[in-house]
Amino acid sequence: MKTCTLTINNKSLNVEAGTTILEAAKSAGYYIPTLCNHPDQEIKANCRICVVEDRSAKKFVTSCSTKVYEGAEIHTNTKEVRELQNGILELILANHPNDCLNCIRNSSCELRQLSERYHIRNYNLQSDIDIYPIDNTSGVLVRDRNKCIKCMKCVEACQETQMVGILSPSYRSINSCISAGFDENLNQTFCTFCGQCSAVCPVGAIYEYDETEKVWEALHDPKKHVIVQTAPAVRVGLGEEFGLPRGSKVTGKMVTALKMLGFNKVFDTDFAADLTILEEGNELLSRIKNGGKLPMITSCSPGWINYAEAFYPELLDHVSTCKSPLYLQYQSCHVLQKNMNAKDLK
Repeated sequence: MKTCTLTINNKSLNVEAGTTILEAAKSAGYYIPTLCNHPDQEIKANCRICVVEDRSAKKFVTSCSTKVYEGAEIHTNTKEVRELQNGILELILANHPNDCLNCIRNSSCELRQLSERYHIRNYNLQSDIDIYPIDNTSGVLVRDRNKCIKCMKCVEACQETQMVGILSPSYRSINSCISAGFDENLNQTFCTFCGQCSAVCPVGAIYEYDETEKVWEALHDPKKHVIVQTAPAVRVGLGEEFGLPRGSKVTGKMVTALKMLGFNKVFDTDFAADLTILEEGNELLSRIKNGGKLPMITSCSPGWINYAEAFYPELLDHVSTCKSPLYLQYQSCHVLQKNMNAKDLK
């Protein structure tokens, strides 16, 4: 393995050739801010916030896209570097709505966290905020392009990771933006609503549709019998959010908390998933015995069905005729509610 020796903040390092300055600095315990960088994505160097000083080359470079070389002398926290980073942040903020209190990403926005880290409370640049209508047509994802910092993370997640290709950069210069389809709303595209774009967005430019207030209204309505259904992943994810070790199951705690919140019934998707498995198994046996279409593909995921319908319609005959566990659970809840209403009438 070929290596090279360099210094970062006067500390000598020996790293593998081809390593980026950002990776080398992290391995040495040095913090460099990033917005467009993601460990699972290609290097983009769009946001420029990871700038460092390369004194050997006598220039400033983006650490995420610049590879180390023998004898490089890198500085990550000089006065000049911090001034550059502050200036870049101010340029981004000048084109970003000052709407933190109303933003769903208020507590987890990477741009806000960087602004706090660099003590940016106000800036002298004239604001030039984009004005786009908010797209909440899908009922699943909400797009607020006014908050987009054009880091391109969502584009790569959509095009390269999920291979759906709904999101893409459009126009040029100050008019550049991230568009869905041919500048359409999400409900007019072949979006599968996988949510990977939302997962990588560093700000509040795209996020999950929030119906929390509707849930509270239902819970406070004495005329309503409110039912909640939880997916298997929830009982693990909740534990992690509350600081428990990863993988900790908090099923009992979760059910207790939901009952204390006011839910009348708590259902688990596992029950409907088991029904789906049984039905799909019977359907598979039937196809094998009667010469049906093989191989058979599960219909368990609505997102996968959306994807197949849009991009691989020729495979639809292979898909199981069973509905998803979500649909089956909904049907179970609907029947239960119907029976309860019938009892009330009696």
